[in-house]
Parts: sequence; structure tokens; C-alpha cells
Amino acid sequence: MRNLPRVLIVEDEPAIAELIAVNLRHNGFQPTWAMDSATAQRELADVLPDVILLDWMLPGESGLSLAKKWRADARTKAVPILMLTARGDESDRVAGLDAGADDYITKPFSTKEMLARIRAVLRRRTPENAGGVVTLGDLQLDTATHRVSFQGQAVKLGPTEFKLLNFLMKHAERVHSRGQLLDRVWGDHVFIEERTVDVHVKRLREALGAAGAMVETVRGAGYRLTTQVTVRTAPPEPVSTPAAPLSNGLRGGQPA
Repeated sequence: MRNLPRVLIVEDEPAIAELIAVNLRHNGFQPTWAMDSATAQRELADVLPDVILLDWMLPGESGLSLAKKWRADARTKAVPILMLTARGDESDRVAGLDAGADDYITKPFSTKEMLARIRAVLRRRTPENAGGVVTLGDLQLDTATHRVSFQGQAVKLGPTEFKLLNFLMKHAERVHSRGQLLDRVWGDHVFIEERTVDVHVKRLREALGAAGAMVETVRGAGYRLTTQVTVRTAPPEPVSTPAAPLSNGLRGGQPA
């Protein structure tokens, strides 16, 4: 049985919380309800959710304060937060997003829109990891066996280079910026320098050998994987002919 995405609903109005929970359950999510900040903190300590729906106006500590606290905590900083609130002014939306919310939904809201926004943040937070065999020219990648080959010869890659090649092969001929590669390969919850991408692209090229030419640098834009290059293969090694055996007392063609 597949694991359903967990959604923590932090909402002090039972009717709204129940409406959200029912729609989440009917659409393949596993909701948990917390009616105030203290309950929400206990739920987070127990099980880390995949998404948090957070009301701004809560008894005790506000949703804005909770968002800031959870973003500052190493354990919870990667969990997507969608702010639910009746405060629809631009300044309020900016404050919510600046506090760490990934999205902002104004009450009253459409449940269909809410579900779409939840799916969107989950997609953005999940690195590219779809299965299957991908083939591009003479280059082949199998995610099930974690093997890569070029012209029938095995290619050894590290885990990050494998994920990077997987993404590039599935989106061949397109240019991807460093930021896009970080989001789609590493996941946008990982806070690393964009120049890290350059290091892994260099390692990928080196590991691919002759096929490394397929990974192009597009100046000022990023990288792309293409078949529109001439990939040179190493010439076959010459076969040496063994020397004829010496006989009749001759050594090196001279009399013994």
C-alpha cells in the first residue's frame, strides 16, 4: 500500500478544518488537525508532515510566528507551508511569504484550488526521480538497476551525477539554468550554492568520457543535453602480430 502524503491542518475553526480534511481524504491525502499552536507543535514533534496548511489567526501564538519558527528549525525548515487566512491585503500576503510560507490562500477559497496548490508545492519540493529506462542516441540510463551505458559500455556515476543525467536525458535539447537544476535534481529545500551544479556537471562529463560532449554549456543560460554533436569514439587498439619463432641457430637474424 502506498504512503499517502500527510497534511497538518492548523486551523482553529472546526467547520473549516473538517471541510478541508474531508476534501483531502477524498483526494488521496492523510490529514491531521491541530486547533492551536501548542497542538500543532506536538503533532510536528510526533510525525513530520509533507505539507502544513497554516491559519494566520490562531489562539495563542499566531500562524505568522509559527511559520518563522518552523523555518528557523532544521527539522521543519524543508516542510512546505501554505498560509490560510482571511487577510487578503497585499501587505499581509507579503508578510506571510516573507515569514516562510510557500503559498498564500485567501479565505473563502475553492477546495479545488487548494488541492491544486498543495500538489504544486509537493512537486516543487520533490526532486526528479521517476523510474524507467531512458535512451538518447547511444546513451542509456536505467533507474531501476541504477546503471548507465554508452555504446554498450558501462559508465560509472556517483549518485548525484546519476540523478543529474537522469533529469537531463528526460528533458533533452532544453536549456536548464543552474537554479532550475538545483530545484529539480537536488530539490529546492536544499540550500547550496548554484556553482555546485558546475562541479557536478564537470564530474558527469569526465565520467561519460566521449559522451561528455553531449552535455553542452549554453553561455549565460545554463546546460543542456543534446545529440546534435559529434561524439568521437576511441579507435580500436591495434592487434599485434606475434614474431615468428627463431630456429636453425639464428638469433635476431645474425649467425649464432
